[in-house]
Amino acid sequence: MRRTFPLGALALLLSGSGIALPVLANSARTESEPRIAMATPAISAPAVERSESVQPSQRVAIRQQDSEAPALEAPSAPTAPAPTPRRFKLAGTGEASWYGPGFFGNRTANGEVFRPGTMTAAHRTLPFGTKVKVTNLRNGRSAIVRINDRGPFHGNRIIDLAHGAAQNLGVVASGVAQVRLEVVQ
Repeated sequence: MRRTFPLGALALLLSGSGIALPVLANSARTESEPRIAMATPAISAPAVERSESVQPSQRVAIRQQDSEAPALEAPSAPTAPAPTPRRFKLAGTGEASWYGPGFFGNRTANGEVFRPGTMTAAHRTLPFGTKVKVTNLRNGRSAIVRINDRGPFHGNRIIDLAHGAAQNLGVVASGVAQVRLEVVQ
């Protein structure tokens, strides 16, 4: 069963009531569709003409009449659930290095084009797309990187950072740093 509402007539009829009403975004939608937006008109005090001819006794009567009116409460807006705090699982501690300028434009192991300034890294075993919090143990800086490549294949290094991540962690000048890896869950 389809119902259409003449929205203009409905708005004129209820414009001064101060009651929140569901308004269909498209008047051709049916009642069963869940796409209903809440329209909340601004609730304002009734307009009172202020003139010199109004006597003090009439002002008191107007104020008493306003205070006797039932208070209308605006419906509370739907709130998003509180974001869950990120949890980390320790993945290891060791030496990190960085790579960049010679590899810009090449493909990474997962097929992406390697671009300057990215917050990505290479790891030998973690799955592609895994987000890892890397903390530089010397200066306490940390950054969250995404694994998109394989490596490092030099010595006992545990992660190879892209140039952007290395800059955020303060590893560019030294080339290597002791880091702690935590997988973001």
